[in-house]
Amino acid sequence: MIEDATITLAPRVTRLRHSPTAAISDRIRALRAEGRMVDNLGEGELDFDTPRHIRDAAHEAIEAGETKYTAVGGTPALKTAIIGKFERENGLCYRPDEIIAGSGAKSLILNALLATLSIDDEVIVPAPYWVSYPDMVALSDGQPVIVGCEENAGWKLRPEALEAAISPRTRWLILNSPNNPTGAVYDADELQALAAVLLRHPHVMVLADDIYEHLRFERPYVALPRIEPRLKSRTLLVNGVSKAYSMTGWRIGYAAGPQKLISAMEVLQSQSTSNPSSISQAAAARALDAGAGFMEDWIAILRARRDIVLSILGTTPGLRCATPEGAFYAFVNVVGLLGCTTRAGATIRNDLDVATYLLDEAGVGVVHGAAFGASPYVRIAYAVDTDTLRAACERIRSACMALTNAPQKAGAR
Repeated sequence: MIEDATITLAPRVTRLRHSPTAAISDRIRALRAEGRMVDNLGEGELDFDTPRHIRDAAHEAIEAGETKYTAVGGTPALKTAIIGKFERENGLCYRPDEIIAGSGAKSLILNALLATLSIDDEVIVPAPYWVSYPDMVALSDGQPVIVGCEENAGWKLRPEALEAAISPRTRWLILNSPNNPTGAVYDADELQALAAVLLRHPHVMVLADDIYEHLRFERPYVALPRIEPRLKSRTLLVNGVSKAYSMTGWRIGYAAGPQKLISAMEVLQSQSTSNPSSISQAAAARALDAGAGFMEDWIAILRARRDIVLSILGTTPGLRCATPEGAFYAFVNVVGLLGCTTRAGATIRNDLDVATYLLDEAGVGVVHGAAFGASPYVRIAYAVDTDTLRAACERIRSACMALTNAPQKAGAR
């Protein structure tokens, strides 16, 4: 038997955390296996079925024998659909050699960083951020430069903060709009102000993670290169079908950007995941060709669910919640719960304690704000059945009311 002590892990692995969102889902599955009734409001996945026309495309691909290897960066049909999507919906033109499809947007982001970062190169990551950004930068030998964004400023990166964060070693700025976990959406004026800073620093590339592009309630989405065409040559637009089309398990992401970068990402992909699933590519091509018109009903449901969260939790003692503009998350301020005592006699000291308490007391899984680089908050995903969501929020409210030394009015600090 080989002892663990004989296995030496590479430093790059020891720099990584297990994904906090995956960890909460794993714990919830374990509790359910023990017979506990637990609702998962921690996972970023729509409860809607993948639309019928997309599923039909997958069946047709199987019956047509499209079950073999494809070109590493995607089939011609999928690339054509991606190009058409950018032209039709974003007013942007790309060539096939400026497009790549991969096994999810996550792998494309990692490949972009691996292709461009040298040791100690810097990547500006506005916080709150998607949990994987800093770890993917670290895995690529880079240094994440975390720039905090304020709740009272709409959770958005300010031009002066961006200017102050840029150094000679800065290689990327990561922008995520609509944002996970806050739901913030940058408008055209806000993007133009950031673009003005970036134009003064031509060595900085922009990685625009637009995976929630279609999931917006009021503000329109605008692509950065559309706002400032001079940035197109150093912007990578990353997107996918996971969120908007409820296709998380199909694992198809895509990206558009400079040919030199796309080519390097394809080389990396050829030596790792290779081509994404041929069947999923056929389904994704059908999804993009058909467009997002069907999403109107989904958006209405998500807006109603958002309002349930705001109504119940926004009036719960100790909690405060800004109105999300997009995605399907509420980033709830829990500062009013800090210092409170549970029925078991434990003191709530931070947002991880809050998340743990809600899981144990209310049977509701949420993700603590520290995982996203901002405390004291918890992220609630409201992409679950409406009745389940309402019941879970009511249990959260009851759990907060059960704390002693709790504030006596909603949002108290």
